[in-house]
Amino acid sequence: MGYGPTSKMLVNLVDGCTQAKKVVPGSAMWTLDGDRTVQTTVVDVSAVKARAAVDVVTDHMTFSASPDLLLATPDGWTHAADVAGKTVAWTHARKLCRERLTIRPGYEFGYFIGATCADGTVGKNYVSLVVNEEYFAARYATALTACTGLPARLEAVTRPSGYLKRDLPGFRVRVVSSYLSDALRHYAGGDAHHLRQAFPRVVLRDIDTFDGFLDGYIEGDGCRAKGQGGCHVVSANVPFLEELAQIIGARFTPPKRGLRSQLYVTDGWAGRGTFAPEEHPLDPPESSWIKVQEVRPRPALGTKPFTFYGYRLAPYPTFLVNGHLVREPW
Repeated sequence: MGYGPTSKMLVNLVDGCTQAKKVVPGSAMWTLDGDRTVQTTVVDVSAVKARAAVDVVTDHMTFSASPDLLLATPDGWTHAADVAGKTVAWTHARKLCRERLTIRPGYEFGYFIGATCADGTVGKNYVSLVVNEEYFAARYATALTACTGLPARLEAVTRPSGYLKRDLPGFRVRVVSSYLSDALRHYAGGDAHHLRQAFPRVVLRDIDTFDGFLDGYIEGDGCRAKGQGGCHVVSANVPFLEELAQIIGARFTPPKRGLRSQLYVTDGWAGRGTFAPEEHPLDPPESSWIKVQEVRPRPALGTKPFTFYGYRLAPYPTFLVNGHLVREPW
């Protein structure tokens, strides 16, 4: 019995996806180690003919394989013939060849996160900030480059003002990186919308990172309190401000009326001793679970059998069939 995908199924090589029959010894393949993508190398390739295959129909695609091929489920490895109704490990195949950033924690990282939470936009594959103040945009660009290595520059733009009924000059910083946008959505609980984003607890790694976060967030959504030693931050995201208030040891009571709430951040908040560092990963998860809708038996037609391709791999024994994590039986 064969144990792999059929000959024309796409498997994910580091150089790009290719048909299973075109994989040769020495090829580098993508696989998953936990929620991270890693590389493994093909040591040997085998081909076995058989008369029966299955079509595995998931939320993202349909692929054909041996009924005995193993897929990763929350309950362990399960034969392809038995995964109907289960969830299986998967990663977005189109994102495998993107650039993976080395994100560095510290003050600049915190400032970048804080400013993005306040005034930034997180798109599908980009991050941008559009503000009126040139110094704010310049500081944001510097922080972004310092913590990600991505080149960032200022662009002069105009944007409409509903209040003044005319266009106003401003400045934009924009970088294209699906990896960074995925990371920011992960930090904000999966939704980067300003009214729904969760507090990014990744900035609690150390006091320098959190100080940077406060400065960036206040720069965007705050202002100095006149005659007082502190700042006011204003937001309609009450859960966000509630969590921030607990971290800095501040009192916070949302108003009973109105859409916006205000939190006072005193300059001496650190003396309260309420800050406690937490360890959080900087890299976004690259895998998720998707559901198998059905498994359809697929007998060979006529006299021509299926050819299943199997691979012996090192250091990881697993590989990806169009993003789905699989392996042969031991």
